[in-house]
Amino acid sequence: MGEMIRTEGLTKVYDGRTILDHVSLSVNRGEIYGFLGLNGAGKTTTIRTLLGMIKPTSGEVYLLGKKLTKGGNLWNHVGYMVEVPYAYSGFTVRENLKLYAKMRGIKDRYAVDSVIEKVNLGTYAETKAKNLSLGNAQKLGLAKALIHNPEILILDEPTNALDPAGIVGIRELLKSLSSEGVTIFISSHILEEMSKLASRIGIIHRGVLLQEISALEFENLRRKRLYVGVRGAAELARERLTNEGYEVSLSGDGILELSDHEAVQYPERVSRLLADADIPLYLLRVEEEELESYFLNMVGSNPSKELK
Repeated sequence: MGEMIRTEGLTKVYDGRTILDHVSLSVNRGEIYGFLGLNGAGKTTTIRTLLGMIKPTSGEVYLLGKKLTKGGNLWNHVGYMVEVPYAYSGFTVRENLKLYAKMRGIKDRYAVDSVIEKVNLGTYAETKAKNLSLGNAQKLGLAKALIHNPEILILDEPTNALDPAGIVGIRELLKSLSSEGVTIFISSHILEEMSKLASRIGIIHRGVLLQEISALEFENLRRKRLYVGVRGAAELARERLTNEGYEVSLSGDGILELSDHEAVQYPERVSRLLADADIPLYLLRVEEEELESYFLNMVGSNPSKELK
């Protein structure tokens, strides 16, 4: 796969404050790159810099293998939605998209109908933008980003204000576009949603790119635990499992916690050991660390202290 987005040492300083600090990342064709960070971490500034809306203090941006320069023609290949999508409030959804298609020089007369169907806005096609819910206004912004069939799609918090059904719809749409070779760079703070969508994840905190890993690696890094509940024999159960080589801790409510890879992967072996020792079992559950917990452990920060 060819490299579609690349930054080298991207840095932005405002009034002596570093907002982006030597951010270097790359995204290949057909990837969905989830750009995760708390509010104020630098997500939107990165996106605005990728789009040429903000000039970096230092560093470079490359799209489709070409250096981003003022007045370049890369925008024919890029669709984007940044923060609250703009629309002409007195125009309907269809009128907005027709106007945008004309501005884009799109000749395909079916382009508007096609993109309305893609984002599931058919019911609201004749509704004025000012009367749309925030979620449907978000879908209109996404439709504008998609109308010219871009090779790169750059989205800032695209599922904001969507209901659960809307989020699933957008997720499936983006996965479908990715399978067709569209490269998607998507920022979000909705961590669980990104874990279901992104093929690769970058974590940014206070302007620093802390980690870039595949979604599979991300899942493997999350701590997993096996929780075991026994009736009236917690200490005996811990002794039995410890003697078998397991690392076992006992919580205040009498629940045994095992973090060994073997225990997590093969909980039935733990169950069998306890059954053979005539220790009655009432709980056997594997739990995965919440994504939010993993993220906050990594950044080592309280969200309330983040920049706004």
